[in-house]
Amino acid sequence: MPWLKRWGPALAWAVVISGFSTSLFTAQNTGSVIIPVLHWIFPGFSPGTLSVIHFAIRKCAHFTEYFILSWLILRGLRGEMKVTKVHWALLTIFLVFGYAALDEFHQSFVPGRTAAFRDVLLDTSGGITAQVVAALLMLLAGARERRKEREAGEFVHRDSR
Repeated sequence: MPWLKRWGPALAWAVVISGFSTSLFTAQNTGSVIIPVLHWIFPGFSPGTLSVIHFAIRKCAHFTEYFILSWLILRGLRGEMKVTKVHWALLTIFLVFGYAALDEFHQSFVPGRTAAFRDVLLDTSGGITAQVVAALLMLLAGARERRKEREAGEFVHRDSR
């Protein structure tokens, strides 16, 4: 089942994201857990400040969820190949945007949740960031590989004298 090995993690993560879109993860519900923890860590902070931190944590979660989804989709597209193609990254970003939009649309029907296009943009920015990081890592790995090959060639050249 090579298809499941390649795409299973992305599909499983999409299910996790869908779980985060339920009424269990409304701002009120997450706040009932996160704000007391923040108050324990920062006892001198005002309730307003704790609410701002809670909001920031929720938005960072959006970014992170879709960073991971983007990485896993690229993994599915690449399969066993060691290279990444630009059109794969663009397709991945398109898929992340589409899933984020679908997720926000779903939230418009969930009690206690609201749909916001700015969240789609935030989610997509997480996906774009994952593709930039992947590209940089691939460039770094390629440069490292070329340096090893060059050093190995110099070693062989010195030995043949």
